Amino acid sequence: MLIRILGFLLETVFFVLIGAALLRGWMNGLRINMSAQPGGFVMALTDWLVKPLRRTLPQSVTRSRIDWASLLAAALLALMYGLVWWLLFGLLLAAAPDLSAGPVVLLGVLGFALKMLLRVALQMMFMAVLGYAILSWVQPGSPAYLLFGRLTEPLLAPLRRVIPAIGGVDLSALLLLVLLQIAMMVLV
Repeated sequence: MLIRILGFLLETVFFVLIGAALLRGWMNGLRINMSAQPGGFVMALTDWLVKPLRRTLPQSVTRSRIDWASLLAAALLALMYGLVWWLLFGLLLAAAPDLSAGPVVLLGVLGFALKMLLRVALQMMFMAVLGYAILSWVQPGSPAYLLFGRLTEPLLAPLRRVIPAIGGVDLSALLLLVLLQIAMMVLV
């Protein structure tokens, strides 16, 4: 029971940190004002890692439209999660982790980290689209609705070209939620 609680806490902390780094990259890529929420929260959570990465990356990379420092921070956090998970639960569940199986362990940790990174990205997209869909019904025009609209527009625009509105209702968000849920099922 203690191992499950520890695993849950570890996953939650890293989920929030990885999600914040990805959201920071997503918001910066879309040129969304970071002084309003959730920008301030995201920056407070990720500055400790993103700022040093920005200083070490070449200027040609940091001037790109893509926020490579935030994306690299998310990848590093996912890798750190994989390493901490392996070290912690390798020690708890086995007598001692087999450090001689280097390449196999490294591939396992990398795979675990990549899976976590993809899961966080898919769940963040799911939450953003769901928030957008709900607010479009209950409070269109609110600042949160406008933020979710800016975040989800690049995801919904291609679907809107294929799926027409039926009875004045845009079904692209529903289709995207279904597709994201399927992607999460495949990932698991």
